[in-house]
Amino acid sequence: MTVDAHHHVWDLSVRDQDWITGPALAPLRRTFTLDDLRPEAGAAGVDRTVLVQTVTAPEETPELLALAAASDGLVAGVVGWTDLTRPDIADELARLRALPGGGRLKGIRHQVQSEPDPEWLLRPDVRRGLAAVADAGLVHDLVVRPHQLPACARAAAGHPGLTFVLDHLGKPPVASGALEPWAGAVRTLAVLPNTVCKLSGLVTEADPASWTADDLRPYADVVLDAFGPRRLMFGSDWPVCTLAATYGEVRATAGELMAGLGEDERTEVFEATAVRVYGL
Repeated sequence: MTVDAHHHVWDLSVRDQDWITGPALAPLRRTFTLDDLRPEAGAAGVDRTVLVQTVTAPEETPELLALAAASDGLVAGVVGWTDLTRPDIADELARLRALPGGGRLKGIRHQVQSEPDPEWLLRPDVRRGLAAVADAGLVHDLVVRPHQLPACARAAAGHPGLTFVLDHLGKPPVASGALEPWAGAVRTLAVLPNTVCKLSGLVTEADPASWTADDLRPYADVVLDAFGPRRLMFGSDWPVCTLAATYGEVRATAGELMAGLGEDERTEVFEATAVRVYGL
């Protein structure tokens, strides 16, 4: 079976997703629920998932934890959001873990990609928050753009006790075909043993209308070489992936990209890494 280490849900009747703007993202401007996901995941051989935050709203994480608790085991983990700079972050993390479903809180993510300061992760107040995340036994998911990767490496070096999970390979410029400077920055990050990468989000960085597995392969090869199978995990990025591919196509393409691995190595990418890193 497969673990999907990265997907989202949202209900527009509960909260707006203010990042869904413009005609290109229009297909996402509707509600996506676990009931929508379940048949897609089942058909792709996925039996456990990690549900990831989408907005910087404090109410969202408790909602995701409650969904996980009621999901009959499908959602095995949640990566939520809380303000890393709040003075009482340790207390807030403890509060979240005491909520219904709080045992499934596995990590914290902030929308660093939207921060104008490329070194936001290195601010003293943020670093204090990252230390609290480590002390709580959680991981930190990184959603960043290529120019922010050097700061990610410095942050990971400064917090050796915290596991940093790079979402979507750091959003490489797949549509342009360029590898550098993204590849060099990813390799620098991967040198640090407390870093992990998600094989996710590639189809939406490519040309959504014409991408092929060969377009994605150079980027997948870089992270496979840099991190190795034991620090690489599959994620669908559903429903965002539906802008370019179905859930099944994303899973099948990931399998094609990893086809050169042995059986045990494929098990790492599609199950064991996520189970180990997130403690599923």
